[in-house]
Amino acid sequence: MKRIATVRNLSAVMPVLIDSVRYFCALEIANELRVSRTTFWRWRSRGEIPSGKKYRRGKMVLFTEKEFEAIREFANRLEPVRGPNRNQMKLFNGAR
Repeated sequence: MKRIATVRNLSAVMPVLIDSVRYFCALEIANELRVSRTTFWRWRSRGEIPSGKKYRRGKMVLFTEKEFEAIREFANRLEPVRGPNRNQMKLFNGAR
């Protein structure tokens, strides 16, 4: 059985150069960081990552390299693990 490779709209995943500034679209960043688009937009709507800039009357949201790095830092952050709570212990002890 042969597999046929499909080509997506490459303009949506390639960096855009505007006035010598390189911008990245949300899909490209999400793919690079291996997070879903839903997660990416949730972070954006909560203000946890930069909001980017609208391009072509809002059809695309673009991010500068500096914003991309801030998003990468947020996605790769390490947080301390909280101690177990009472409900978690019930789960492991078989209590219902």
